[in-house]
Amino acid sequence: MGERSTVTVVVPARYASSRFLGKPLVRLSGKPMIQHVYEQAKACGAVERVVVATDDQRIQAAVEEFGGTAILTTEPYRTGTDRVAGVAHRYPGEYFVDLQGDEIILNPDLLNDLIEPFLASGEGMGTLKRRIESSDDLRNPGVVKVVTDARGYALYFSRAPIPVVRDDAQHRAVTDVHFIHLGLYIYTRDVLMHLSSLPTGSLENVEKLEQLRALEHGIRIRVWETKHPSLRVDRPEDVSAAMDQLRRADIVRPSHR
Repeated sequence: MGERSTVTVVVPARYASSRFLGKPLVRLSGKPMIQHVYEQAKACGAVERVVVATDDQRIQAAVEEFGGTAILTTEPYRTGTDRVAGVAHRYPGEYFVDLQGDEIILNPDLLNDLIEPFLASGEGMGTLKRRIESSDDLRNPGVVKVVTDARGYALYFSRAPIPVVRDDAQHRAVTDVHFIHLGLYIYTRDVLMHLSSLPTGSLENVEKLEQLRALEHGIRIRVWETKHPSLRVDRPEDVSAAMDQLRRADIVRPSHR
């Protein structure tokens, strides 16, 4: 794989999460969460390298203990996107994936659903959506929703239940209308560097959603749909359900590379 087609997955992993201190190190089915994320990304055949970017030596040590690659990025980065841009300054390659450290992929083909169409598209930034099947998820502000136009470009991301079905005060999920936004992005190097140089947008600041910086500054985000599952651990009370889901899931195990 030449430099122009090298895909680097960067996993930003902060220790001091406001909702869950030390979250990347919480053990799920005998492994720290960051190991689940790392191994599933490494198992994707379209990925050349995986790097954990962390602000904490404990996370760095945990990654190195299971044989992964981790770098310490202690600068006061605003968001995961900015931390990924910091990694891109150290590594060659044209394409970078920002995979949130609390988004556990249950099948590596989920990454292929983003990487393969992106590389063929000529776009500068892309992400994934999945149909919302639970009305509880639609109403949950911890679950980010996305609305796209007819060509698949993001119109808006929100913690609110968008689009609002006017005649349904209970905000129930509607098939083919409501979509969850998954916590991963892919960028060309140029777009990543440009995005990280931009000021924080007002919508980004109020929603606390970094992708809104791109929309506010006129950067288009192409959104593709995946049917592959993943699980998100946002708060300590999510751990029990995540462990149950891991036990039930037929997880595709990473290949040795």
